Amino acid sequence: MTHEQAVYLELLARGAATEAYDRPVLLARASGTGPDELAELERTKQLALRVRAELEGRRRREAELSALFETAHDLAGLRDLDDVLRAIVQRARSLLGTEVAYLSLNDPVRGDTYMRVTEGSVSARFQQVRLGMGEGLGGLVAQTARPYVTDDYFRDERFQHTEAIDSAVGDEGLVAILGVPLTLGSQVIGVLFAADRRARVFEREQVALLGSFAAHAAVAIDTANLLAETRSALAELERANDIIREHSGVIERASEVHDRLTELVVRGGGVHDVTAAVSEVLGGTVEFVEERPGPAARAEGHATRDGDDWIAAVSAGGESFGALVLYDRPGLDPVDLRTLERAALVTSLLLLARRSAGEAEQRVRGELLDDLLDAPDRDRRLLRERAARLYTDTDAPHVVLAARVDGAGAGGETDSAGRESADRQRLRSAASHLAATRHGLASARDGGTVLLLPLGPGETAAELARQTARHLGGALHEPVTVGASAPVTAPLAHPDRVAPAYEEARRCLDALRLLRRPGEGAAAEDLGFLGLLLADTRDIEGFVERTIGQVVAYDRRRGTDLVRTLDAYFASGMSPARTKDDLHVHVNTVAQRLERIGRLLGPDWQAPARALEIQLALRLHALSSAVIR
Repeated sequence: MTHEQAVYLELLARGAATEAYDRPVLLARASGTGPDELAELERTKQLALRVRAELEGRRRREAELSALFETAHDLAGLRDLDDVLRAIVQRARSLLGTEVAYLSLNDPVRGDTYMRVTEGSVSARFQQVRLGMGEGLGGLVAQTARPYVTDDYFRDERFQHTEAIDSAVGDEGLVAILGVPLTLGSQVIGVLFAADRRARVFEREQVALLGSFAAHAAVAIDTANLLAETRSALAELERANDIIREHSGVIERASEVHDRLTELVVRGGGVHDVTAAVSEVLGGTVEFVEERPGPAARAEGHATRDGDDWIAAVSAGGESFGALVLYDRPGLDPVDLRTLERAALVTSLLLLARRSAGEAEQRVRGELLDDLLDAPDRDRRLLRERAARLYTDTDAPHVVLAARVDGAGAGGETDSAGRESADRQRLRSAASHLAATRHGLASARDGGTVLLLPLGPGETAAELARQTARHLGGALHEPVTVGASAPVTAPLAHPDRVAPAYEEARRCLDALRLLRRPGEGAAAEDLGFLGLLLADTRDIEGFVERTIGQVVAYDRRRGTDLVRTLDAYFASGMSPARTKDDLHVHVNTVAQRLERIGRLLGPDWQAPARALEIQLALRLHALSSAVIR
């Protein structure tokens, strides 16, 4: 081995630049080396350059293969499709050292290919371009499934140029473009590109490298798609499981509410029990409303939606009792909907049962009161037993009340079909309910109703009459007039007192109607001297006490003469001047006495009706005083 050959080996060993291989030849020529030796040295140089090129190529291929394997490993670790596509484009740009890299995917529905991911791109138009099959370099690659390369795109006539594609490529400023297909089997799914904004010749090794990379990328894309489909399938399966679990829960709730509703029917529960059970099972608020449901809610056996609420009509035999309303549940499972409808059916059955029981109790209460009014000579022991079954304390003081809807006839007329009017039926129902709640009796009679109700502690007949009028009027939403008798002590011990008490109550009722006081309740004590005439007891002392008792008591306590002054005042035609002459006192004294009387009797004591009652009370008081003396 010559010295010059050793120099070239040293250059190869240290990886010198290409220009360094010319130096040994130049030095030999300068030193006067002969032609044969220079030719041999030139051959050694060329051989060394070929060895250097081969070594450089191997190092490059080794680096490319290493980068390819590294890229494949990285792609295998990615699971999200967007991450995979971005990694593919970034690696392609890095491996080929281009300014721009991008990837398009085929759209089987539209039959074209569209830009999916770009790296190094600055043009918005380029990033959104779509290519028809066969259009532009990318469209040709997608159509033929073969790689294509051009060192000057706009001068290359192999491609079908279109204004849209050329404008997008021009905006991006691309000149040299390499495109390779992304294939799965025989199917092209897209195109991978590497491009520069200057003229460039892509070598065969670079085309092969990008093609190998595209093969890995296609597999990674397919894997990501499969993973996405798998995740989607798992999500669908999870949703299906959720639906199954939810459906199972709904069925369990339906079974639970069925059992609870059955138990309610068996043990005779109420509407409140039904709504509480359904509210708990459906996880919402269910309420029974008595208002007549609208047309949409009257579908037989079906619940209908009203905004965010659901309404299930409660009806039977064409009669509407109201509705069950489930609030704030716009989305309702069909099984839960059937549960609400079933609850409405159970509610109608309970209401029918309650009404039937109530009607039976009304009949029993009415029959007992009818016997007290019409057959007082019946066996009192049997009457007491019947009253005890109705939880009626007939040993307490009771009041007989006569009630009538204002405007109803006084007799017992019926309509042309032989039925009682709707007003009378409603009054009878309301009166029966009131009698049941107050442990009394009620019956229909004389075009109205008659009630026998116990007096509460400290309660008077007049107060009970007013309460009854307000209660019945509120239930019917129209005036109900009520007349009351004086208290009847132990009516079952003295059944013969009930009928006269009813007559007294009717007279009070008629008096209220004559006085044009509809919707009021009153006893004889409320009607002044008219009540004195109407009452069977003729309670004269009570009338005097209610009318002028305060004046009499004042005279008794103070030793004054207000009663005689009051009598003289009326006898003189309500003239203070003549009154002072009759009493032989000063007119100022008369005025002071009348002022005191006004404070005791109230400001309306000189009104005609009140004055008449006071004068009658003065006469009765004088008569009773004379009798005592």
